[in-house]
Amino acid sequence: MAVTAYAPASTGNVSLGFDILGLALKPTNGALLGDRVTIFATADEFELSLAGRFANKLPSDAKQNIVYDCFVGFQAELAAQGKAIPAVNMQLEKNLPIGSGLGSSASSIVAALAALNAFFEYPLDKETLLRLMGKLEGQISGSIHYDNVAPCYLGGLQLMVESEDKVSITLPCFDDWYWTICYSGASVSTAAARDILPKEYSTKTTIDFGRQLAVFTHALYAGDKPLAASMIKDVLAEPYRKSLLAGFDDARAYAESQGALAFGISGSGPTVFAVSESAEAAENIRAWLQDNYCQNEFGFSHVCKIDNDGTAITEDK
Repeated sequence: MAVTAYAPASTGNVSLGFDILGLALKPTNGALLGDRVTIFATADEFELSLAGRFANKLPSDAKQNIVYDCFVGFQAELAAQGKAIPAVNMQLEKNLPIGSGLGSSASSIVAALAALNAFFEYPLDKETLLRLMGKLEGQISGSIHYDNVAPCYLGGLQLMVESEDKVSITLPCFDDWYWTICYSGASVSTAAARDILPKEYSTKTTIDFGRQLAVFTHALYAGDKPLAASMIKDVLAEPYRKSLLAGFDDARAYAESQGALAFGISGSGPTVFAVSESAEAAENIRAWLQDNYCQNEFGFSHVCKIDNDGTAITEDK
């Protein structure tokens, strides 16, 4: 039996929720915007093959790949429960660019662990698996955070709780909003994007941040679209990170000229996103970004909706 897990792209922060908000994305044209991991069979030794548009950006040594770390972590988690599992034959289809701000590493991690869990008949519950995903994501970014792995795995708009009992909760959102994303083709490392931020913020900035998140959450539950949209502004990261993104101000200006409700940086960048109420405006923004924000042949732009399903498992018996 072969098991495949597809884990969608995600946008971390969503401008107003630094490290504590994340949103899963699904292109409206049916394109795959996420990584896939397939487990074909057990094996004497771990085996990994690579496919996908961005496979050539990954290390050729299987044991240098994050999905190998996922296998080792999964194996250790089961060993702690007194269960032993054999090695596997795995394929990673890498469809997301590294350092894009679309949750690329999270997508690989989530797909790998979800596939492993399904292949071995679900020995780990969702919360345990999600915490393992966050731990492995932390190996790459330098600290454990869930704003990409949680929406990637669970779908929807996730607010990080990180209590003893629960990692995140699903917030209501507006399914008729369009989320246009554009990856420029450049690469911005999470570490570099964090290093450019201040180590401390003023009292005013922290109050603004808290007020925006509280009002946004209220507006979602109240179904108040204009109020929710007016809160999608980044007071913590964007003022500093936009200097790393060539053409950011021009892209924002065009999106706003087309009636975008909000515009911001997806995760650490360089991907940007625009929120629109109409398909026509979303497509106009997508086409302009494709022609003007993309820097090379690796760049791309999509009109998306919220992916409420999260990671999808298929089995070939």
